[in-house]
Amino acid sequence: MAAAPPQKGTQQHRRKDRQGRSVTGTRKPLVAGFLLPALVLLGALVVYPIGYSVQRSFFDQPGTGFAGLDNYVEIFTDDTILTAVRNNAIWVVVAPTVATALGLIFAVLTERVRWGTAFKLLVFMPMAISMLAAGIIFRLVYEQDPERGVANAVWVGVHDTFAESAGYPKARPLPVHPLEAAGGGAYITKEPVRAGTPARLPLVGVAPARMPDGAEPAREPQPASGRVTGTAWLDFTKGGGGAANAVDKAERGLKGLEIEAVKDGRVVARAKAAADGTFTLPAAADGAHLRLPGSNFREPYSGVDWLGPTLVTPAIIGSYVWMWAGFAMVLIAAGLAGLPRELLEAARVDGANEWQVFRRVTVPLLAPVLAVVLVTLMINVLKIFDLVFIIAPGSVQDDANVLALQLYRSSFGTDAHPGVGSAISVLLLLLVIPVMLFNIRRIRKETRR
Repeated sequence: MAAAPPQKGTQQHRRKDRQGRSVTGTRKPLVAGFLLPALVLLGALVVYPIGYSVQRSFFDQPGTGFAGLDNYVEIFTDDTILTAVRNNAIWVVVAPTVATALGLIFAVLTERVRWGTAFKLLVFMPMAISMLAAGIIFRLVYEQDPERGVANAVWVGVHDTFAESAGYPKARPLPVHPLEAAGGGAYITKEPVRAGTPARLPLVGVAPARMPDGAEPAREPQPASGRVTGTAWLDFTKGGGGAANAVDKAERGLKGLEIEAVKDGRVVARAKAAADGTFTLPAAADGAHLRLPGSNFREPYSGVDWLGPTLVTPAIIGSYVWMWAGFAMVLIAAGLAGLPRELLEAARVDGANEWQVFRRVTVPLLAPVLAVVLVTLMINVLKIFDLVFIIAPGSVQDDANVLALQLYRSSFGTDAHPGVGSAISVLLLLLVIPVMLFNIRRIRKETRR
């Protein structure tokens, strides 16, 4: 028995009912009701600020007169803002590339080791630190004083391993001492020395706490036949007391002090003071003046000026890479885990070594993941602000300036110009949009596969 065809009125009713529903079957007014709060917030927090910034960028400093494109012209003519644009270009090229490369290296190298997970955890941990905290940490790391800054402590340690550093930068003789200034920071004996007669070279101006490690109590010089002997020591007794030009028990030798015997303007012999300050020169020094070269008294090597005008931007980029290399590593490691292992094994069977497998197989297969990481970091560094503001001292902030920092200074600084600040914000938006569009197109392409 054939079923009765549906009535025409029933079909029209169902069609109208479907037209009032969304793709998921939910009624459209209900969908709009749920989306309305989000749309209101989006308009209030995103759309309205963007529109107002675009409008404000065409007005003068007070906001009462139309300025046309003057604010945009100032962006590309003001030296300070041009420095920010140049530094932003450096950031966009260097920071994402280095962070992505390090993330790739860490992900590949730790894939087959037992402690790889622990290493990845350590590398990723800086992501849990805010930009503010990271800036404070690296401001201390880059301190010029090696006793406070970790970077310079390591650098000075390496430097002093290969090049001995001067130990007595403020040492000097007193007027009652047998030494006088000789020019170039050197000191020389007032009278020539004689073989068999001990020489005394006392100095002051060295804090006992600054004496080199291994310096021992000074010892009275002993005469030696046919040789010039002597003692170089710190003629200062902690707490007072002691006699000038005399070696007292509490006084220590100037370990490593260089001594030259000069005769007729020519150096005829050299020696270094032992830990107790004693030294011995050959018979050629008989009748010569003893000179303490200026190299004994130069300032010790204090490391690199990390936060100086030249290195401040690379130093801050280094702190950024420290934070974000872990982010890149985790994403790349996730992509690496999803690679078809049969392709890697086939390449090895065909005779490819590990470097060839990495370069010809692994990297091309990871290209989509690398693109995601690179684009994400590029968007992130375009608006970098916190690290530059905190790490760069006030004296070099103009040299480390970036667009986000200049936006803040132009909008809220001492001589604030909201029109220029708004123009900078619009420029940042225009710089971010192409990168975002590229990312969206790439994501859609990957979805269609």
